[in-house]
Amino acid sequence: MKRILAGGLLLCLLLYCAGCGQTEDPSKETPVIGYSIDSLIIERWQRDRDVFVSTANQLGAEVDVQDAGGDVDKQIDQIRELIHKQVQVIVVVASDCDRLSAVIREASENGIQVICYDRLVKNAPVDLYLSVDSQQVGRLMGECIRQNVPENGKIICVFGSTHDSNTALMRKGFQEAIEGSGIQVIRSEEADDWVAERAYEVVSEELHAGQQIDAVMCGNDDLAGQAFQALSEYQKAGQVVLVGQDAELAACQRIAEGTQTMTVYKPFLEQARLAAEYAVQLIQGQTPETNDLLYNGSIFVPSYMVAPTAVTEENLDDVIIQSGFHSSTEVYRNISEKQDK
Repeated sequence: MKRILAGGLLLCLLLYCAGCGQTEDPSKETPVIGYSIDSLIIERWQRDRDVFVSTANQLGAEVDVQDAGGDVDKQIDQIRELIHKQVQVIVVVASDCDRLSAVIREASENGIQVICYDRLVKNAPVDLYLSVDSQQVGRLMGECIRQNVPENGKIICVFGSTHDSNTALMRKGFQEAIEGSGIQVIRSEEADDWVAERAYEVVSEELHAGQQIDAVMCGNDDLAGQAFQALSEYQKAGQVVLVGQDAELAACQRIAEGTQTMTVYKPFLEQARLAAEYAVQLIQGQTPETNDLLYNGSIFVPSYMVAPTAVTEENLDDVIIQSGFHSSTEVYRNISEKQDK
């Protein structure tokens, strides 16, 4: 009996020691993706984040979301914190495409791969860029205005932040679309840091001065919402062509009501899903599929560009509602409420 017990104890001891010598397979550890975003104030960015996180989780990765609240210095600090945490990939929605260059280089020097999302950081070792063709977005806006304003019509442009790499591309596409049309740009401004109230100020000032306005081009639907507010106060809403981008719910409601002419739908839910998939692929050592190569001032960055779609009253249901982007109840809520009254 003593021999049996001793043998059993010896076997247990050997098994225990063997277990002590084993370590977990690092490849089975849950990968962590850093997600650094300029700001989550705008509806569109909240939905991007949700789809990205959900897709990454489904693929077995965790996401560390950092919201800078529109503060570039805070975003730099947050990216440094992600570097300190040794995440495998950082996805960046840049608040300033110039000032983030140094911290992106720090990430690369620490062996962390970087995906620029929607805004391309300049002069930095970016591994991948995912966005929508912003030049085409500008063209779609210009084409809509060209089709809907009289010859020699007068228009106002309120572009987005100069710190956003897409603003210059959008402006270029817009100018290409209206070139040779006789359309007069009577005022062109930028909204620093995408502060929407700038559109209200610009449109209000021109209307107060008695200026004739045939159209207002806005860099996004948040700006368009403020332009709409100014037009409404002067009883011009629905009489002046108004365009924006992002297909925000409020913009789609204005299109249904006839107070905004067009928005540009960018399939950013697909873009967010792809970004999560590509981040996981980079972690796994794979090479994501790309369809473009863009120069950021120092290197050519492998890029994947998603095509935008112009949305007007004519195709609002097909593009927005049929795709499930917004529901019919949401888009036509204000109209239904008026009818009920």
